Amino acid sequence: MRLHELKPAEGSTHKKKRKGRGTGTGLGKTAGRGQDGQKSRAGGGVRIGFEGGQMPLARRLPKRGFSNARFKTQYAIVNVQDLNVFEKDTVVSPETLKEAGLISKLLDGVKILGEGELNVALTVRANKISKSAEEKITSAGGKVEVI
Repeated sequence: MRLHELKPAEGSTHKKKRKGRGTGTGLGKTAGRGQDGQKSRAGGGVRIGFEGGQMPLARRLPKRGFSNARFKTQYAIVNVQDLNVFEKDTVVSPETLKEAGLISKLLDGVKILGEGELNVALTVRANKISKSAEEKITSAGGKVEVI
């Protein structure tokens, strides 16, 4: 089989409706829009949420509450097992993590989590470090510094 021999599965494609091409097609004259009315006109119809002049539901309901989601701090997360790519006695900072490709953006800081094992003694500098990650880094002979 070659690329030019490929065809879609039987019955999976349909012919495009050609509207307004004569009365014999079944979609001539009004092109399936009916006789009169706002929806039969070019550019006709109502916007989303419009209820014919009645006060829309989105405006009838009370607006309440506050969401802190826009202001919350987001950390770039790195697990302890990912730090094995560094050589012994390396100072691991957010910048070195970015250079190594372990994080794509610094966001509001870096948090180290304790997933996996660490086999290399490192000095880890991060904004936040979980207790399990701190234990694993120190047991491997490394140091932890909170920025």
